[in-house]
Amino acid sequence: MEEENVKKKRSRAGRKPKINPASHRYTVNLNDEDNARFLLMMAGAKMENISRFLHHAIFGREIRVVKIDKAASDYYIRLTNFYRQFQAIGNNYNQTVKAIKVNFGEKRALQLLVKLEKATIELIVLSRKIIELTKEFAEKYGPDGR
Repeated sequence: MEEENVKKKRSRAGRKPKINPASHRYTVNLNDEDNARFLLMMAGAKMENISRFLHHAIFGREIRVVKIDKAASDYYIRLTNFYRQFQAIGNNYNQTVKAIKVNFGEKRALQLLVKLEKATIELIVLSRKIIELTKEFAEKYGPDGR
């Protein structure tokens, strides 16, 4: 009687058996070029398990491969930096106009504001060029950068 109780306790120990274990195994041989492409696809799909990636690829489950265009991301980063600089210039512009009004007479303030106006016109021309380049970029790569 005691031996039966001991056997029941032992049989419950360990790992639970899988309901539908994967018992079939296949191998695939790839050359260096195909292996590099395969690894890039797997990295793009953000999967770390080769078996799971192959399973999803073979049985038609969704595999997301994200291609990042370095030129597009660089352009976006630089455009973002330009936007920040334009904000800073706008803040400086407002502070400069206030300082000119407070610290200088009308004649000198007018001279300084004329110089500021010329610089502002140059900035407007530059911003129009940026907008044109962005439109060309959008036409070439599409609205989402692809």
